[in-house]
Amino acid sequence: MKSTLSPERTELKERWSEFKVINPKTRIRDAAKELNTTEAELVATGIGEYVTLLAGDFRELMKEIGSLGHVMALTRNDHVVHERKGVYEKISFNNHVGLVLGEDIDLRLFLGDWKFGFAVSENDRHSLQFFNSFGDATHKIYLTEKSNKEAYETLVAKYSAPDQGMSLLIAEKTPKPAESDTVTEIDRAAFQAEWLALKDTHDFFTLLRKYNLTRKQALRNAPEGYAYRITPESMKTVFEAASEEQLPIMVFVSNPNCIQIHTGPINKIFVMGPWLNIMDPEFNLHLRQDAIDEAWVVRKPTEDGVVTGIELIDKEGTMFNQFFGKRKPGIPELPEWPALIEKSVSRL
Repeated sequence: MKSTLSPERTELKERWSEFKVINPKTRIRDAAKELNTTEAELVATGIGEYVTLLAGDFRELMKEIGSLGHVMALTRNDHVVHERKGVYEKISFNNHVGLVLGEDIDLRLFLGDWKFGFAVSENDRHSLQFFNSFGDATHKIYLTEKSNKEAYETLVAKYSAPDQGMSLLIAEKTPKPAESDTVTEIDRAAFQAEWLALKDTHDFFTLLRKYNLTRKQALRNAPEGYAYRITPESMKTVFEAASEEQLPIMVFVSNPNCIQIHTGPINKIFVMGPWLNIMDPEFNLHLRQDAIDEAWVVRKPTEDGVVTGIELIDKEGTMFNQFFGKRKPGIPELPEWPALIEKSVSRL
């Protein structure tokens, strides 16, 4: 099995090693930006030592993840990290769109741009890590002390790439155009009427496309009482109230290639630097409060009644984190959830 590192990868490996000595606590995602490279390329510097390049159809690999037993699923974007322990169950695919619908691990997978995969075994920690064509992490799976290590080794052997020295062809990102908060032309009455006629929360995306609105523009033009801004600091009080009341909530974290959802109560809440954290045995969330440009309470009608959510939006206009009360299709939202929001948040 070929695993010779290219001169470019060898040079990056040396820079990465030096960086880790000087900055031992810097996360690899942040280190990649400082080194003017990508996280996928940094991981690839370990090929031949503690990293194995994976190949094949990642859909087939994901269908076998349940064999690993109890693991930790990790999905993140630039501002929030979502870690959930459990077993991958009820795994299905429709073309490149996948679902994992277990009691604990709940995912929406968009594998059309899952470009690179690696098995990483370092410091007795074993994981499967996937990246898109831009070298950004899409989803990671870490073994726990309860995992099936033999099943992991079997998967790695089965999906190991024949050429471990192949170059990673990383696509270049095009800068996202600046967003305008104001809308020049819109039939506001028609937009609000369609908002009020929504039957499903998922139909909101269709509504934005129809009126060519960004998220911020849509929220600014919401029907009266259906969207209002709150202070970013409100998230801590919402977490603490949910913990105190043991009210089960839903926490959505997304990137372009994966959505990960936690459903259940939360308990241990604390702040460390810019990070607001939930640190429970089976669920961790790390949220950068300083990345919240706007926080909104948003109400959307459905066939089961109004659904109330909190949406966090960054400076580029991207919604990167969502929160709801626990609910399922066909069941109205818990009335305690909007009541908790009303008493916990500070409006702007």
